[in-house]
Amino acid sequence: MLFNSLELRDLGWNSFFEGYFSDLGRAPLVPARVVEELKGFHRACSGDGEYLAEIAGRIRYQAEDRQDLPAVGDWVALALSPEEGRARIDCILPRRTKLSRKVAGRVQGEQIVATNLDVVFVVSSLNLEFNLRRIERYLTVAWDSGAQPVVLLNKVDLCSDADARAADVARVSLGVPVHLLSAREGAGLEALGKYFTQGETAALIGSSGVGKSSIINALARGQSLRVQPVREGDDRGRHTTTSRQMILLPGGGVVIDTPGMRELQLWDSDQGIAQAFEDIEILARRCRFRDCSHRGEPGCEVEAAILSGLLDRERLENQRKLEAELRFHQRKQDPRLARELKDEWKRVHKAMRHNKPGRT
Repeated sequence: MLFNSLELRDLGWNSFFEGYFSDLGRAPLVPARVVEELKGFHRACSGDGEYLAEIAGRIRYQAEDRQDLPAVGDWVALALSPEEGRARIDCILPRRTKLSRKVAGRVQGEQIVATNLDVVFVVSSLNLEFNLRRIERYLTVAWDSGAQPVVLLNKVDLCSDADARAADVARVSLGVPVHLLSAREGAGLEALGKYFTQGETAALIGSSGVGKSSIINALARGQSLRVQPVREGDDRGRHTTTSRQMILLPGGGVVIDTPGMRELQLWDSDQGIAQAFEDIEILARRCRFRDCSHRGEPGCEVEAAILSGLLDRERLENQRKLEAELRFHQRKQDPRLARELKDEWKRVHKAMRHNKPGRT
């Protein structure tokens, strides 16, 4: 849907961005929101129309990393050339929220998925792709963004025990709303209307083939995005969405579709892990020792919860896996931190040997 003749608040403009834009004091700049990244340009909407915008040379020169360049969802200040339908991005306004991941592969760096979000929908299908540990990973990234996470369990029409699986997700999502739906049949979509009021922005993240584009098409009441069937036999999806783009919904609100993620590595997700695994964090505070590693120390409340069936050991192991992954990336970026973490592990192993059963 084209972003023509809109009020800025339809796109999410509010007093937060108004304050920063007013401080610029440089006429004749106009506020606009980046709605799509293209090769060499960004598509931006100023409220009265769309423009192909190039990045000012000053911004490129001063950028230290990719995160210093515009991303989908950013509010920017444009210098317009209306006669050409072009514009120049002169300034990027501060981001209220930011959904990020580590760039794919071995390269260390941040990839911004989308910015200035109110809601992040974590989408999983209920057929062979369903995986609680993967949902925990996506929730970690969603919490770290600063937006409100919501879980969408799609393809309920292909699952005979959807309610049981939703209950399993609810146990690990710690109060995050969980919705069952079928984009193909239009079931459950009415419950999502409350997330799409005027000016609210949501993004959908999830693996290829879970139905993100189909959900958006259903919400948009038309074929806004291409969709492709998953492969038979393994339910693996094909990459239908190849770039991030913002879509205006007829009932109000905007949604950002993102390419399917076959690799989702954490980036600067300390807060996200703490929130996604808050139940374990609360138990850990009750352990006898403040530096308890939950590996057999006496008075460990986490181990006691596992033995009593209140906590799934696989959930604890997944938390450890995500923490180890995050520390690995942090060590790659900060040699000083690498030394500190090495010393910390030495202390942990020493404590474990000291507390070994039978030792006097």
